[in-house]
Amino acid sequence: MRRLGPARLAVIVGAALALAPAAVAVPPHVDAAAWVVQDARTGEVLASSHAHERLPIASITKLMTVLVTLQHHRLRDVVSVDARAAAVGESTIGLHTGEQITVRDLVKGALIQSANDAADALALSVAPDFPAFATLMNQKARQLGLRDTHFVRPDGLDAPGHVSSAADVTKLARVLMRTRFVRDTVREETDTIEGGRTLHTWDDLLASFPQTIGVKTGHTGLAGWCQVAAARGRGITIYATLLGSPSRAERNDDLESLLVWGLGQFRVVPAVQLGRTYASVSVGFGKSPVGLVAAKPLLTVARVGRPLTETVVAPRVVSLPVRQGQPLGRVVIRAGSRIVGLRPLVASRSINKPGVVRRLGWYAGRTVHHLTNFF
Repeated sequence: MRRLGPARLAVIVGAALALAPAAVAVPPHVDAAAWVVQDARTGEVLASSHAHERLPIASITKLMTVLVTLQHHRLRDVVSVDARAAAVGESTIGLHTGEQITVRDLVKGALIQSANDAADALALSVAPDFPAFATLMNQKARQLGLRDTHFVRPDGLDAPGHVSSAADVTKLARVLMRTRFVRDTVREETDTIEGGRTLHTWDDLLASFPQTIGVKTGHTGLAGWCQVAAARGRGITIYATLLGSPSRAERNDDLESLLVWGLGQFRVVPAVQLGRTYASVSVGFGKSPVGLVAAKPLLTVARVGRPLTETVVAPRVVSLPVRQGQPLGRVVIRAGSRIVGLRPLVASRSINKPGVVRRLGWYAGRTVHHLTNFF
């Protein structure tokens, strides 16, 4: 479409859609030290409680351990298990000192079974000791803007000063989930790795709430029961993080309730529709205006209770001839100030340019009309 001066450009703004039925505005009650629900597309926090309180996060720590490791290793790299990793207790996959194992299998062990020895083996393959690796973890945390976070260990076992927050954990999970291998791994309920080891997830929601796509659980005596979870609905992914729940069962129930509530805050709506005339454009020569219609429909996700706004930009007048399907404008859909989509507007029909005789006749008629009005 050629550029038009302000006098020849029409801009029409209006509310596009009202969304119904209404969602439940108040989130469910949650028994935990802190929690947050977030829209993965925009980062908007839908609801929270003590989201920036600094708390122990247990094995959710392993998300950062994996993130730092993948900056130094390829998945196919083979590492030798350090004796310090083989000696760690609690949740393990039974690694042996000097064992040769791929980074891929260690990442799976750390993320699926939350194995402390796998996380520590990864850390010690990158740095000479745990404090040195923690320095790398904290450097990465600062780069990501995780202001509530300080790491001491790669495995998440209780240690003085080892803390994060529900807000930071959610952001960390969103960053790590950009890696396809991680996304695929945290959805696995079981897997088999080197040495015939069978891994089993601690993420109960993968079985009980089918929309769950991960991400990581955690539990220690100091941290309580923790988890950052992600669930996918139609066109939307919601993250819910819960820290310091009193029991595994309560953590699961509360997280599922938060995810269901979060998904329920959105609807898929037909923001741009076929068959609707969005504007009419004058073509001159006494011919009827040409209607502008959308070239393609647009479905988008909208927050319930927050109407979308459409802006139609089209010329007031166009020169003939006009061909059906010719782009002549656009419709832009916004949620607040954020553009969520746009579609070209095209001519709904063809209109030919009159011949020389008809054009002269039209101009003559217009001249007589103006002279009559003048006198």
